[in-house]
Parts: sequence; C-alpha cells; structure tokens
Amino acid sequence: MPGAQVVLLDSAEHVLFQRRSDSGLWEIPAGAAEPGGSFVGTAIDEVREETGLIVDGSDLVAFGCLSEPDAHVITYPNGDRMHCFAMCFEARRWSGVIEPESTEVLEVAFADPATPPGPLQPQTRVVLEMHNAYRLTGRFQAR
Repeated sequence: MPGAQVVLLDSAEHVLFQRRSDSGLWEIPAGAAEPGGSFVGTAIDEVREETGLIVDGSDLVAFGCLSEPDAHVITYPNGDRMHCFAMCFEARRWSGVIEPESTEVLEVAFADPATPPGPLQPQTRVVLEMHNAYRLTGRFQAR
C-alpha cells in the first residue's frame, strides 16, 4: 500500500504529533494513497485531513522512503495487516489553523523529536530516526 508521512517542523524544530483515536498511539500525519493518488498529493491530503493545515507541494522535501517489512507492516486495530510503502517528507511551511480531525485524531501537540509523546506508533519512531539521519548527513534515507 503506497502512502506518505510528513514531519511538520515549527521554528523551534519541534515536530507536530497527533494521537490516533483507534489505538491511542502518537504519530505524525500519515496515510495511504487513494487510487490514482501520488506521494505528494497524499502528503498534502493527509496533513489537511488530519490536522486542518494546508501544505503546498513545493514546500515538501522528500527525505526518505520507508518500505522494509520489519519496519512498515502495520496491523490495524481491526486485525487487517498491510505492508506499506511510504515516501517521507519534511515541511517547514504551512498555512491555516490546527483543527484535528475528530474521528481519527484525539489531540495534537508539537514536541521535541528527541522526546516525542508516547506511546509512539512504531513506524513514527523509524521515520524520526530517518529524519534525524537526513538532517545530519543531507542524504536521502531508505529503510
């Protein structure tokens, strides 16, 4: 299943996290592509749908791709298992007001990525590690 994950950074280098209503776990805005969707389009849509914020595609910087089955096979609360392939983006600019989507998101918070809120969605931890490696090396990360 193709999808996107987005690390939204504020001016203090804090990341926007959201707590899922189905599992109670914290994650970054992320989701699966709709049929015919693209990675960039999915990133834009998921940020808007889950947080209410508007990100322009030109402000998304791809820093990694998450696809390894040990890191990105997800078992959903209903028992469905999916092997996901996600393009990971960084965004430092957006517009709008944070308005969490009430059926999927319980709350949102900016936090230091070194000390994220918990419990954390396992894939989010991997994406944060990849993002940190990207920031240190400037190299695209693949996992």
